[in-house]
Amino acid sequence: MTAAAQDGFFKRRHFTSEVILWALRWYLAFPISYRDLAAMLSDRGVTVDHTTLFRWVQAYAAELEQRVRPHLRPCTGSWRVDETYIKVKGAWTYLYRAVDSLGQTIDFLLSAQRDAAAAKRFFRKALAQPHTVNPRTITVDKNPAYPRAVADMKQAGELWRFSKLRQRKYLNNIVEQDHRRIKRLVRPGLGFGGLGSADQTLAGYEAMAMIRKGQVHNVDGRDMQAQAAFIAGLFDVAA
Repeated sequence: MTAAAQDGFFKRRHFTSEVILWALRWYLAFPISYRDLAAMLSDRGVTVDHTTLFRWVQAYAAELEQRVRPHLRPCTGSWRVDETYIKVKGAWTYLYRAVDSLGQTIDFLLSAQRDAAAAKRFFRKALAQPHTVNPRTITVDKNPAYPRAVADMKQAGELWRFSKLRQRKYLNNIVEQDHRRIKRLVRPGLGFGGLGSADQTLAGYEAMAMIRKGQVHNVDGRDMQAQAAFIAGLFDVAA
C-alpha cells in the first residue's frame, strides 16, 4: 500500500501517514526487530524495507513522546529513581528512569556517565515536564551521586528544600520491574548504533509505555483502538 507524498508532518514520504503510524505503534509497543516488522507489514500487503522502518522511528518516535506529554495525568510526589544499562555502539551506557508510587512513568535520560552531573540533568529534565510536581520523596539506591545532586539542587533552589531523599533499594522494586519492559523492547535490536538514535528510539518506547499504562487522559491503556485513534489525532491523521 504505497501512496503519494503526504502533506504536513509526513510530507515527501512514499507511504501514507496511516501506514507510518501503524508501523511506529507496533515497533514501539512490542519486542520485535525491524526485519520482523517488515515481514508483518508484508503480510498486510505493505512492502517496506527494514531500513525505511528505522528511518521512520528516528523521524517520529521522539516527536510522538513530545506530543503525548501534555495529555498525561499528573504524577504523584513520590518518585522512584534508578538507572539501568543500555548498550550503545558496543559500550554500556546508563538509562536514568523514574516512576511514581503508582508506577506511572515520570521521565528518562540516557547518559554516557553515571555521576552527580548526570543525576542533576535527569532531575532537571523530569521537573520540567508538564505532568510532574516537585517530589515529596525521592527513593534511590546506594549510588553516592544522588545525595550530592539533590543537595546541590536544593542549594540552587532547583528542588524543593523539603524533598526527602531515601536510599532504600527494596522500595525501588517498582522502577526496577519497569526496567524489564525496556529491556524486552531493546533486546531484538541487539543494541544501538549511537547515542542519538538510542535516545530517539527510547523516547518512543517510553511514550507508548505511558499510553499503555493508562497515563493519558480518557484513553484506556488496554484499548488498542483508542490508543491508535489518540496517536492519529496527535498527528492530525484520520484513524
